[in-house]
Amino acid sequence: MPRSKKGKRGSGKAGNKNGVKGESGASEDELTSDILSHYSSASETASVQEEGTGGEQVDEQTAQEETEDKLKQCIDNLMDKSAKTRLAALASLRQAFSSRLLYDFLTERRLTISDCLERSLKKGSGEEQAAAATLFALLCIQLGGGDEAEEGFKMLQPVLTNILNDDSASIAARQSCARALGMCCYVSTAENGEDLIKSLALLETIFMSSYANREGALPTLKPGIPGLHSAALQAWSLLVTLCPASRLTVLLDLHLPKLQECLESNDVNYRIAVGETIALLVELGRDIDEGFEVEDSESLCECLKSLATDGNKHRAKNDRRKQRSIFREVLHYIESEDFSEEKIRFGLESIYIDGWMRRRIYDAFKDILESGVRHHLQFNPLLRDIFGLGAPLIIDPTVKANKISRFEKHLFNSAAFKARTKLRSKVRDKRADVIAVSCT
Repeated sequence: MPRSKKGKRGSGKAGNKNGVKGESGASEDELTSDILSHYSSASETASVQEEGTGGEQVDEQTAQEETEDKLKQCIDNLMDKSAKTRLAALASLRQAFSSRLLYDFLTERRLTISDCLERSLKKGSGEEQAAAATLFALLCIQLGGGDEAEEGFKMLQPVLTNILNDDSASIAARQSCARALGMCCYVSTAENGEDLIKSLALLETIFMSSYANREGALPTLKPGIPGLHSAALQAWSLLVTLCPASRLTVLLDLHLPKLQECLESNDVNYRIAVGETIALLVELGRDIDEGFEVEDSESLCECLKSLATDGNKHRAKNDRRKQRSIFREVLHYIESEDFSEEKIRFGLESIYIDGWMRRRIYDAFKDILESGVRHHLQFNPLLRDIFGLGAPLIIDPTVKANKISRFEKHLFNSAAFKARTKLRSKVRDKRADVIAVSCT
């Protein structure tokens, strides 16, 4: 099977634009810088170095306490009266949650953080709502599914739903709520069939408004709405990967014909999201039935060929290049089940993105974690379970792995986690390429 080049989609960093004074007098920029500086110095291969008698010993515990004090200050700033201070705190915490595992620290404070995020979602500006929704998705990833994440999801699901359904809310906030709803349901309550179906139905009500009418005409959408539809469709397709075969059959019959019509959309990013979703649904259909065929496949392939060779000069050059690349892949898969593998390296390991389902799952985590996705693939047991990597590798025998062990124990003792793992294994076999490293 051919392998593609490394993915070209970059992972931006969550910036912190405002230096806002907290109660301690330190700006949020300084807090963020200090926190991330500690993360860099106490990276995955760091350990407490001990030299001979009289040698200096790095006081890792003190450094950890200082970092946690800065995180506590950021959490306190989430309750500040100043919207500027709250936004800066949200940005700082987003960077911290993306770049490091904080399971122990967050488990003890998850209710406080959830309360703060709920208030930001209910009373904040559109910008604050968008930032709070993203941070909540990161919190669920940090908690690793199971009871703690499910408890938070139950608490914030209603407000996420309200914002997503509110036509007067900002588009950015609604997009973030769609992504957060999909991710948090995926990691928190996938074993709960009722919550899964409710989340799927909610996301469907958003993107189905882009479907053609009975006469086959696509609606004229307001600026920004195609971006919202893309976010909802991608969140929906992530949850579809958890559906049992009986539910998948219903969804395929309902959505595949309608999605084919949406390939004529005027928005390039929505067309791409639709094309990737079609490929994913076809892959899932073939998984449950080797004889699965797309209705009116000739018409679909003609449309895909047109998009894969689109030379419309009215479109931006980068848009044309991105569209042609994606739709060539979709067309090859529909016609010959050919998928160009992508190898993702992190530390001394790697995974293959060898199908549309794995690509959707990886892209969903990458959208939330950004540049921290590789760190979480290396050390977060939740992601390692999803991608079939097993327990985190301990390269240096001096590395203290007590927190990883505690996190793993929490996951493996969680009935919800076991149920979700079992459900995923029914959908598709997972494989990973792990470079074994022996420690001397």
